[in-house]
Amino acid sequence: MREYFFGWYFKSQSSDRTLAVIPAWHRAKGRTTCSVQLITDDNAWFADYPDEKFRRLKGGFGAEIGGNYFGPDGIRLNIEKPGLIARGELKFGPFTPLKGDIMGPFRFVPFMECRHSVVSMRHTVNGCIEINGERFHFIDASGYIEGDRGRSFPSVYSWTQCFLEDGGSTMLSAARIPIGPFKFTGIIGFVLSGGKEYRIASYRGAKASSIHGGELVIRQKTLTFSAKLLSKNDHPLKAPVTGAMVRTIRENASCTAEYRLDDNGSVILHEVSPRASFEYEYPDK
Repeated sequence: MREYFFGWYFKSQSSDRTLAVIPAWHRAKGRTTCSVQLITDDNAWFADYPDEKFRRLKGGFGAEIGGNYFGPDGIRLNIEKPGLIARGELKFGPFTPLKGDIMGPFRFVPFMECRHSVVSMRHTVNGCIEINGERFHFIDASGYIEGDRGRSFPSVYSWTQCFLEDGGSTMLSAARIPIGPFKFTGIIGFVLSGGKEYRIASYRGAKASSIHGGELVIRQKTLTFSAKLLSKNDHPLKAPVTGAMVRTIRENASCTAEYRLDDNGSVILHEVSPRASFEYEYPDK
């Protein structure tokens, strides 16, 4: 049995609260387990469960893990672990899916260590989750869902997601991708702004002009897209290495970041958000 993992990232955000919930299943060295991670503006928690507590939902998207539910209609939490008691329910509105798979033709490439998906660029969230006595209320708040599956997270990568003021959303990921003996910087992302979807991806000619100091500058034909981490507020999350959740990464669930999209010199988007999510796992020398 080969090493493998899959999971989803459910982000819910109001004007003053951020909650990301990450259910996952993992197999390493013949042993299978599952987990639920929570990350907020101020903290992060990891709850592990035996494999028999995992049940994937029909249709492939979502799961039940130890009395917790993660599906297209919402989330229900019922976690009681040392240092973590989390209970409550969130309900989701209709999803805003991408126009086509974010991986494009790369989804047909065999042996990739990680494959990404975007389930919803933006949807409404209503409900309340209580974590260790602190209540996270969401009333017509914003939600985002993506997924990952494969063997390992990329050894070097950056990822960011942000809800835009015009009701849109953006996500950008750049990572060092090994294909056999070769490596290249793979880029996938989108900007949903003004009701229009812009796809940013290696398979559409996107190249990293600069990745340094928490900033990514991506050029794709006439488009230039940049994302810059302006202030950190990071917390530890566990990530997979050959199926095992043994790597610690740092995520800013809610931080300040700047985004800009130009098309042939015309500014399509320029926004500084204090509610961005950002992971920057690139070494800066």
